[in-house]
Amino acid sequence: MKCPKCQSELETIKFEDIEVERCVACRGLWFDMLEKEDLLKLEGSESIDIGEARVGKEHSKMRDVKCPVCSEPMISMVDRDQDHIHYESCPICYGTFFDAGEFRDLKEHSVIERFVEMLKTLRSNL
Repeated sequence: MKCPKCQSELETIKFEDIEVERCVACRGLWFDMLEKEDLLKLEGSESIDIGEARVGKEHSKMRDVKCPVCSEPMISMVDRDQDHIHYESCPICYGTFFDAGEFRDLKEHSVIERFVEMLKTLRSNL
């Protein structure tokens, strides 16, 4: 399978019992349906994201990205809780692609992000 961003090979990596694909060049991560959600629940799973965030930011600017599984155009998405995290999602097979550093960032809510989250919860309860 080829990376949807740089067209390099994707290698299979494993965290606990979950296998995902990582690009050998840009270090982006491909998650088949629900793999991302499963890994988000596991402590330490951010360790699979070994790429440099600055490289990921450059690749994040790319548009017209095709799914590495079914070749359909992917949709650019924004995480609902952390709007600085942009990733691609396939509307057909439901796979997702995160550029280097994005999955690690998704797992590591900063203190400010947690504070903002608490404020949103407090406001909604008023």
